[in-house]
Amino acid sequence: MWRVGIDVGGTFTDLFAWEEGGTRQLTSKVLTTKHDRAVGVLNAIREAGIEPSGISHLMHGTTTATNALITRDYPEAAMITTDGFRDTIEIGRQHREALYDPYQQKPKPIIKRRFRYSIDERMDAKGKPVRPLDRAKALAIAEKIKAANIKSVAIAFINSYVNAAHENQMRDIVLEVNPGIYCVTSADTRPVFREHGRFATTAIRAATIPVMERYFNRLEASLKDAGFNGRLMILKSSGGITGVDYAKQHPEELIESGPAGGVAYAAYLSEMKGDCPNIIHTDVGGTSFDVSIVENGKGLVTRDHEIEWEIPVIVPMLDIHSVGAGGGSIGWVDEGGSLRVGPHSAGSEPGPVCYGRGGKLPTITDANLLLGRIEPTLGGKMQLDKAGAEAAMERLAEEFGLSAIETADGMIRIGCENMAQAVKKVIVARGRDPRDFILASFGGAGAMHACFVADSMNIPRIIVPAEAGVASAFGATAMDLRHDLEAFYFSPVADADVATINRMYAQLEKDALALLEADGLKAADIVLTRSAQMRYVGQSYEVETPIPSGTLTKADLPAIATAFHKCHEMEFGVSSDDFAPAIVALGVTVVGKTARPPVKKPEAAGREPIKGRRQVYFDRAWHESNIYDGHALAEGASVQGPCIVEFEHACAVLPPNASGTIDAYGNMMISLS
Repeated sequence: MWRVGIDVGGTFTDLFAWEEGGTRQLTSKVLTTKHDRAVGVLNAIREAGIEPSGISHLMHGTTTATNALITRDYPEAAMITTDGFRDTIEIGRQHREALYDPYQQKPKPIIKRRFRYSIDERMDAKGKPVRPLDRAKALAIAEKIKAANIKSVAIAFINSYVNAAHENQMRDIVLEVNPGIYCVTSADTRPVFREHGRFATTAIRAATIPVMERYFNRLEASLKDAGFNGRLMILKSSGGITGVDYAKQHPEELIESGPAGGVAYAAYLSEMKGDCPNIIHTDVGGTSFDVSIVENGKGLVTRDHEIEWEIPVIVPMLDIHSVGAGGGSIGWVDEGGSLRVGPHSAGSEPGPVCYGRGGKLPTITDANLLLGRIEPTLGGKMQLDKAGAEAAMERLAEEFGLSAIETADGMIRIGCENMAQAVKKVIVARGRDPRDFILASFGGAGAMHACFVADSMNIPRIIVPAEAGVASAFGATAMDLRHDLEAFYFSPVADADVATINRMYAQLEKDALALLEADGLKAADIVLTRSAQMRYVGQSYEVETPIPSGTLTKADLPAIATAFHKCHEMEFGVSSDDFAPAIVALGVTVVGKTARPPVKKPEAAGREPIKGRRQVYFDRAWHESNIYDGHALAEGASVQGPCIVEFEHACAVLPPNASGTIDAYGNMMISLS
């Protein structure tokens, strides 16, 4: 039986599979089918030569929820909230994305104002009812929702994180009038304080439930018709996987589902090699560039993710930053006459001009082809239209008086700088030094740009795995089941009621274990950890702090405070003994261990590693460069730039100042002089 990982990107759908109890591994890469992504999933399985009936587990990463939110392409949703809070998700925190830009506009709210209703009810901050829910008005709102033919509703009341009674009443009334409607509450979505993040996350869940349920139902039906009888698992933004039934009801946990697989593969590499605990994970696909940090073998997690400015998602997520810079990113000239690249992408339909599928605007892929960095048949996958790419590049070049080659070189430089700035944003935000990290380059287009991005950021070493082109799909097969649960609890540490904390942790652990037991895991395969969101009294942000397992006593409180000081100093470079620490929320993470791909060392290829030579453009000049077969390079083999190293689904471009060595696992380690 096969364990299969699938990553559906904006341009390509990638597959990686490994045989249970054996050593065989298979990969494939096909164009994403935007009209129905399930078709692309089946195409990838067929391309790999795998029978769906022979798959025991299919781990699937998807950007469907993210795409629906960005484009606002989902059925109309409604929201019901407390009087006075109708516009919370639109007003936000009154921050400005660009401080001095008078023309900036807020993104469109997740739920339109005409479908946001408010009702008279009130809980105080301790959960005591102040005003009861107005049942008559609640029924009237439910009738309006029915008349508007709304299919999903978010209920988000102020202070419901400490007492959800009114939200539950409102939900029951909505379902009474609208049986079968999707109805979610903020207390069930994320019971934590700060209404903006809680309201926005609940709105996101309500808006995307119909989209994801429709997609997953279609995918399940297509797989079943093809003969698949295994288990369909979905990648979560937190770095774990879950069953498809849970994923349908919790789409807010899938926002970074696709890129999460790449982070998992970076962590797998770190563990496998043992000498690179700190990795900057980068993934360049056809549409986007994703970057995150793996530190001490684990991806860093955030609760401050925003899908757009002032639209937060407050569930635990891998700290992944994405920008519109990929192989399909389009070159264009702005109003000031400057060359720009992205964020718009040609995607898979029509795709880059050289794909010959109707694209008219030059892309990063077209530029790389003209610079000699891409083999004109993509390793025999398709014949690229170089003449078409050149004609499109010449049309763009005419707008500011450069040659097609100079314009292509400029596009690559600009695109790589966009990527470098994304790396800088993640590194600086976390207070890390890029020189302490190795840059891992994933994605079909990643290794073509990795040396230039690393050079810009003073990152001295790069790792390009042989499976770089399908890294996110590989990572999907190396992920464990995972659930993260939270509950609100506020108290200075010194005054904390340990009996209440123990009771709350016990309930959280019970609920978390029930989720994993539903997936059929044995207790011996489960790892459970505790944490708390903590801050200094008076701060407006929290730091995740580990909490000891077992029954806590008053004697444990000083150690918890000390742990918080250390975590605060690690994140922000400073801690203080002058301010008292406080607990804001309690959390539990439960991980169900699953089988992982066995470490496989490449077999000797027995063929000549040099495939030929061709002219490649570097530093405003053409260089005669060796073209290597990356899978034919044996352990210890060295290459010197300028050269191109071609793998099955990726291509590494080494400029003159780069050199590479193949390690014991078939990875290419690149150093920059």
